[in-house]
Amino acid sequence: MPCTTDCWQWYFLHLIKEARFVPDLNIIETDHLDIGYEENLIVDDLQLIIPKGKITALVGANGCGKSTILKAIARILQPKKGSVYLNGQAIHSLKTKEIAKHLAILPQNPSAPEGLTVAELVSYGRSPHLTGFATLSKLDKEVIQQALEVTNMLPFARCSVDQLSGGQKQRVWIAMALAQETEILLLDEPTTYLDIAHQYEVLSLLKRLNKQEGRTIVMVVHDLNHASQYADYMVAIKKGRIFYNGTPREVMKQENLFEVFGIHSDILLDPRTGQPICLPYIPEV
Repeated sequence: MPCTTDCWQWYFLHLIKEARFVPDLNIIETDHLDIGYEENLIVDDLQLIIPKGKITALVGANGCGKSTILKAIARILQPKKGSVYLNGQAIHSLKTKEIAKHLAILPQNPSAPEGLTVAELVSYGRSPHLTGFATLSKLDKEVIQQALEVTNMLPFARCSVDQLSGGQKQRVWIAMALAQETEILLLDEPTTYLDIAHQYEVLSLLKRLNKQEGRTIVMVVHDLNHASQYADYMVAIKKGRIFYNGTPREVMKQENLFEVFGIHSDILLDPRTGQPICLPYIPEV
């Protein structure tokens, strides 16, 4: 059965409780991976490589398998066949504690307990570094403050998470992952249900984390132009298979987008960034 929101939250919190920071990570890759639910095969023979220190965007139509692939990478789903390799080791042969040393995952629309403050939520990211019922050390508090500063959430530290806007809530969850001190971040549609200003706010934060801290980021993205502007590497998926992968300029081509999405489009170059922009259209009859 598909993983529920509660399942995602449980798994994410379980990861942060057992994580440790590993400074040198290799890429993630999959080997002939089949993934599905019961008898329904969603992803077929997946051969995927995630470059280290880059932002990778998984794109494709609804139901193509993007989120399913992300869950398999995080070991939330057991593949029917094949393996996921993390740092050269098969991820499904590792204990959850070992996986948690390398990555943090943010599901769609995570929710915090009612009344929890921003600082309290971010402090949960330090759980891996605490022994038993130990209180936060000076170092723990410094890491929490740094995570709040990096995400521009320090002024909201005493606010209830319930009172924040959608974009601010996303930044708090990202701050929690930063306090965990993992190098890989997996995000499932981090801009879903956000208005355009908050979408760019969150994407700009992820870009800054990647450039300034070298975080490897893998995110499921619906908007092709968001993927093109903020990702270094794009993977276009259709019916559970990779059709195209490479830089935005390599993937964002008229013929590629027609094959993957069935859309007609004009591709322009952004005069500011030089990255391709997709302008879809319906041909006149």
